[in-house]
Amino acid sequence: MKIDEINISIINHLKNGRVAFKKIADDLLVSEGTVRARVKRLQKEGVLEIAGFVNPEAIPDKYLVMVGVKLKDMNLVGKGEEFSKLRGVTSVCVVTGRFDLLVMVMLKKQFGMLEFYTEEVSQIENVRSVETFVIYKSFNLKVPLAV
Repeated sequence: MKIDEINISIINHLKNGRVAFKKIADDLLVSEGTVRARVKRLQKEGVLEIAGFVNPEAIPDKYLVMVGVKLKDMNLVGKGEEFSKLRGVTSVCVVTGRFDLLVMVMLKKQFGMLEFYTEEVSQIENVRSVETFVIYKSFNLKVPLAV
């Protein structure tokens, strides 16, 4: 799918997911139907998702960790997909550097690091090692509410 200037402008307007398509259309000098059709296509193509995100620090009894994962093999995309389906995972990235994957996980008292590693990560084969980074303070970070 070609992402043109109108698509970029629509996406920028939707940073506030509650803005009306009519307002976007008026601002961009296109019809509301054009905006609606483009948003629908952007969603269908997997380019755009309109969702509620939260400041993780505002959610009581939950905390975020980043997990650096080293794999035994180079099936980075496949393993990334596996990790993305684990309970509590909000995002997974294939990265360069000392880790193969960076996994963001939202945890809570009843589902903490011990449960994440013993019940979830232990089910994935060919994990060489993991390193956990507890996020004490974040800036501009919003995540989907998980767990």
